[in-house]
Amino acid sequence: MNNRKTPLHFISVSILICFISSAFAQKTVTVDDRAGVLGETGAPVIIKAAGNYSQVSTLIETSADGLKNEIPVQLRKNAKGSEWILMMPAGKPGIRKFKPTRKTAPAAPVMTAEENAADGQVIIRESGKRVLQYNYRTVYEPDVVRAEGKRNVPMAYSKVEGAYYDEYLKAHPKLTKDAAATSSIYAVPRSDYIHPIYGLNGEMLTCDWPDGGHPHHRGIFWAWPEVEYKSERGDIYALLRVFARPTGNISYTNGAVFAEIEAENIWMWENEKPIVREQVTITAYRASQNSRVIDLTVTFQAIEDEVTVATRFTNSYGGLNVRMETPAKQQISYYTDPADASPLRAWANFNGKFENNQSESGMTILQHPSNPEYPGAWVQYPNLSWVQPTFPTPGTRYPLSKDKTLTLKYRFVIHQGNTPDNDISAKRWDAFQSTNF
Repeated sequence: MNNRKTPLHFISVSILICFISSAFAQKTVTVDDRAGVLGETGAPVIIKAAGNYSQVSTLIETSADGLKNEIPVQLRKNAKGSEWILMMPAGKPGIRKFKPTRKTAPAAPVMTAEENAADGQVIIRESGKRVLQYNYRTVYEPDVVRAEGKRNVPMAYSKVEGAYYDEYLKAHPKLTKDAAATSSIYAVPRSDYIHPIYGLNGEMLTCDWPDGGHPHHRGIFWAWPEVEYKSERGDIYALLRVFARPTGNISYTNGAVFAEIEAENIWMWENEKPIVREQVTITAYRASQNSRVIDLTVTFQAIEDEVTVATRFTNSYGGLNVRMETPAKQQISYYTDPADASPLRAWANFNGKFENNQSESGMTILQHPSNPEYPGAWVQYPNLSWVQPTFPTPGTRYPLSKDKTLTLKYRFVIHQGNTPDNDISAKRWDAFQSTNF
């Protein structure tokens, strides 16, 4: 369903303006939340940290009645300098003021990202509880993480025919036109994707290697069914001719507020020739009472000339791909503002009762307005428990450059309860775009 009801509010969130006074004992930091969006959604917030404040562990906000609220912060250093990350506490709209406090002793990180010794995959946890798994290493079908009710379901494959069979022949030019093919051709070991993502009650939200005709579907993955290299075509989406392979360049960040994975992959043509370098950053933040934020940034740069990507037949699926478990009472909705709107928001919601939970939960997908050709067109396949923002624009192919990177940013909000209404979804989008993540 394409939900195009107008959001209940029209707001513009200004870029955060924060400052630090000269003396540590007196300094405060401020966050501009006059629109009330950050506090209402519990969004992650960036505050610039001038100087060396590595010992700061919390920010204290004092309410009008004198009550003090301590908010955990995490220092991050990058090319832009030092910055603190915090989850915005609930509060009235306005200029929010916080006072930094120093650590008395190092605390164990709440959010952790670490390699699983058994299989080499990377798991993010909050206080020991699994949040998500990034499959950096090759996953074979016997090792797929499945929901409890699907662990012993045998795989069945359907016949490939029609336009998809023609695409298969394009990807395998040495085959004759009478060669038989079933969907088992897509049951290829794979890597470089997120699965599982878990709900706040531990329920598995995403699906990998599903039964039937789509074994190449794999949780949350960024891939295109048409990757053209010079005069030939491959399919990194369906795992034909071109594959994302790990380079081993991977690092982790742990802390009180977020855990982060930064990993490099190389797209290999026929598993022999490197054609694209990919950098992925996955950041998972500590949960609030009823939601969790996960940010995904993927950057691509061509290694070889004449590489383009496109959706299937340039008019359907491809880009950021999201395959969910099929819940009871499944609901899929999506929204994009009119083209002349300012701001122009775009989000989708996927909801239901997962793994026999008595209550509903789900995920909101937010597109970032800095993405090229924003907003991407929404595509849904309810029978496959699938919704995605596509890229590039229908009817086009996007050239990857050796001189300029392509960067795509998305935010996932894991939530409890029924499908969020347009008002809260719009505010979550506003929080995402306002904080320069």
